[in-house]
Amino acid sequence: MNEYNFNIEEIEESNSINTPSPKKPKKRIALKIAASLMAMTLVSAGSIGVYRQFAEAPKNSVTAENSEAPESNISAETVSMLKAAESDGKELSGEEIVEKVMPSVVGIESTFSMPEQQRSGGNRFFGFGFDFGGEQVQQDPVGTGTGVTVTEDGYIVTNAHVIYDSQNGCGLASDIKVLLGDDTYEAEVIGYDTDCDLAVLKVDGKGLTAAEFGDSDELKLGENVIAIGNPLGFDLMNTVTRGCVSGLNRNITINDKSMNLIQTDAAINSGNSGGPLINKYGQVIGINSSKMSSSYYGEASIEGIGFAIPSNEVSKIVDDIMNFGYVTGKPQLGISCQAVTETISQMYNMPVGVYVVEVSENSAAEKAGLRKGDIITAVNGVEVTTSEELTAQKNLHSAGDEIELTFIRDGEEMTAKVTLDEMNTSQS
Repeated sequence: MNEYNFNIEEIEESNSINTPSPKKPKKRIALKIAASLMAMTLVSAGSIGVYRQFAEAPKNSVTAENSEAPESNISAETVSMLKAAESDGKELSGEEIVEKVMPSVVGIESTFSMPEQQRSGGNRFFGFGFDFGGEQVQQDPVGTGTGVTVTEDGYIVTNAHVIYDSQNGCGLASDIKVLLGDDTYEAEVIGYDTDCDLAVLKVDGKGLTAAEFGDSDELKLGENVIAIGNPLGFDLMNTVTRGCVSGLNRNITINDKSMNLIQTDAAINSGNSGGPLINKYGQVIGINSSKMSSSYYGEASIEGIGFAIPSNEVSKIVDDIMNFGYVTGKPQLGISCQAVTETISQMYNMPVGVYVVEVSENSAAEKAGLRKGDIITAVNGVEVTTSEELTAQKNLHSAGDEIELTFIRDGEEMTAKVTLDEMNTSQS
């Protein structure tokens, strides 16, 4: 598996893990998504009254405030819609693919409450693709993205960064609307995870068209794919682009987070976030999220390098969010840290590694005896020199697993066995 660490262009990028308070765990729904649910991406668009607004008040609405998650009434018929059907081997034409999937694709408009210091002060605010400069801005920024309907009773999956802004400090959107055909709905946030860049919304809809999901593990290099989304906002809603699978198992670092992605040359632009990447059978096999930024290479032009998260990697995540409101089983050490680079090492005569800035009380790290000032150099014998490398090694494990940390304290190399905690992102 190749390792890449490019400058990925993300609109409404997300840097932290935050979710609404977890809903009371319900009896786990038998969401056996054979070829699993969707993935997510990092390419949503912003607009401040530029694109078409949602003109009418929704007929059916669910508030986006923190309320108890509705009891799921997913029927056996609906569950079957989430399963990848046994393909008869018949490939669909482009027109047939679009006709099949388009009714499941939605537009998402997120209104964010601007931080007061940005609203009233001279701080520079980059509002989802719009530079307001140093001028005082009163209007709250509005971002647009795409989503996919996954159940006929109104569950929708999109990217976390479509509804949560960490770049400008706005946090969770104050109001989220879903545009589906001629209908507009208020959306409730069931849960989201910015590490995985996945969010689940719920609208009060009945008889909606749920997308069919395919097995992303069955994808082949060069296989034809189609993307549907809302690039640059709703003026270009339901834009269809096509291309092929350019790469598989791309290990891409986005916002210091490593993600395993599908690479495609189907055009993906701002506003496509949360939209489907579709295979030749009309099945969703990924959620479009990110694209390579030409700014990384100065004046060099970069075209046709987009990414989507494979459907098979996120089925458990979506199931967790739908049932618990957050992603279960995520490992946590309980430390804040920063890298000791070669330069810092030479300047301060410190070993290269990951410096522990703070240890959380009652955390896995504290229980294992780690202290502020320790410098972690390896995890299970694998050298780590940055916090990203440490996180990547930690994320190879699940909550409850035991790992061995090698660290330097007062010039002496030491080891500690750490039993990883479960990260409840709703508490971060």
